[in-house]
Amino acid sequence: MQPTLQELAAGLEAGRLTSRGLVEACFARIADEDGEGARVFTRTHRAAALAAADAMDGLRRAGLAPSAYAGIPISVKDLFDLAGEPTPAGSKILADAAPAEADAPAIARLRRAGFVVVGRTNMTEFAFSGLGLNPHYGTPLNPYDRAVGRIPGGSTSGGAVSVTDGMAHGAIGTDTGGSCRIPAAMTGLVGFKPTAARVPLAGAFPLSPSLDSVGPLTRTVACAAALDAVMAGAEPDFAPREDLAGLRLAVPQTLVLQGMDQKVADDFDRALSKLARAGARVVEIDLAAVADMLEINAKGGFPAAEAFAAHRSLIAEKADGYDPRVLLRIRRGEAQTAADYIDLLAARRRYREKVLAGFAAFDALVFPTVPIVAPTIAELEDDQAFTAVNLLVLRNPTVVNMIDACAVSVPMHEAGTAPTGLMLVGRPSEDGALLAQAAAAEAVLSPRI
Repeated sequence: MQPTLQELAAGLEAGRLTSRGLVEACFARIADEDGEGARVFTRTHRAAALAAADAMDGLRRAGLAPSAYAGIPISVKDLFDLAGEPTPAGSKILADAAPAEADAPAIARLRRAGFVVVGRTNMTEFAFSGLGLNPHYGTPLNPYDRAVGRIPGGSTSGGAVSVTDGMAHGAIGTDTGGSCRIPAAMTGLVGFKPTAARVPLAGAFPLSPSLDSVGPLTRTVACAAALDAVMAGAEPDFAPREDLAGLRLAVPQTLVLQGMDQKVADDFDRALSKLARAGARVVEIDLAAVADMLEINAKGGFPAAEAFAAHRSLIAEKADGYDPRVLLRIRRGEAQTAADYIDLLAARRRYREKVLAGFAAFDALVFPTVPIVAPTIAELEDDQAFTAVNLLVLRNPTVVNMIDACAVSVPMHEAGTAPTGLMLVGRPSEDGALLAQAAAAEAVLSPRI
């Protein structure tokens, strides 16, 4: 079992571990010819990472480590600005863009805390898919049943695999409609989508500014809480809820349970039973308003409209360089009018009010993060199949982005079986309470033993 951030911090403090040793081990995994490193990273920073590691080791010996986590290696999604290099966002057409003048604020905060960035991770081009395929850099393979070529989920595909394969001990991603939670669910990790305003979006190449958020992919909820606190500039005061007694969990019966394969359905039923036996009050509710999202997004929603606004000049110059499937989705925004966008804003406000009111009497919503296990790349070769599966895996996570809430995906599968995720959804700005609840649920569903 791979270590948590807290275990690594304890090892560094006790002198059992060094940052240099941790960073060298990550680069050994990245360089393994039989591994996924070549597809996981679009760029690595070996020299800079080792220099930073040595600096953190020196500061710790002097009693001056900037945080308990100083010296721990992490990976960063390819759409974040890192000073001195371009920000390609999983594309080839921006590979020669002007270098960023400074790190994105979220990444700068992590560096100030002493985290060591080992490199930029692969992703769906411009973050515009939940499946994680990238025709330019290759697609990192899911660690589960790798022989058949399962997808990792996206868009933070490389970030997820960097953590599962020990190439980094935490990954920083973005989440517009599940891009942290989907790969977490499909690879057996924890993925956290904070309330959008919690972590600065500056310096992150946008997909949809109305829905974008910055979050981590990690091995435990406590790890996610640690990275989130640093990026949010908040006090690291995470304390898991002691138990689930009295926790009120609502299970929507509208939309989010449709299309489940048998594996997810079985895991979900077992997870709910475990939570109930542990003291949670699990209640089925209708929450019919959830389904309104389908009509609201019928013309492509915010991602299509806002991505087209950002890309229209680039498309005019370099359309041939785009992933055709990404380009098709962006171009849906071209058909939206200003009136359509104004209607979209109003519809989202109404949707948010209705959905939030629908679970006001509960501590959190709970439903499967993704209704299917990770399919194979071969199953998505047909464009029609790709589109159908992409819409299906984005559906449940997008509910959260549309109401600007916070959500955590925690593993709910049995060890050795295909990974699946349980999503807990909290109200906007109640991130700390949700993380505490998720940690208690995690202890019941996927204890570290």
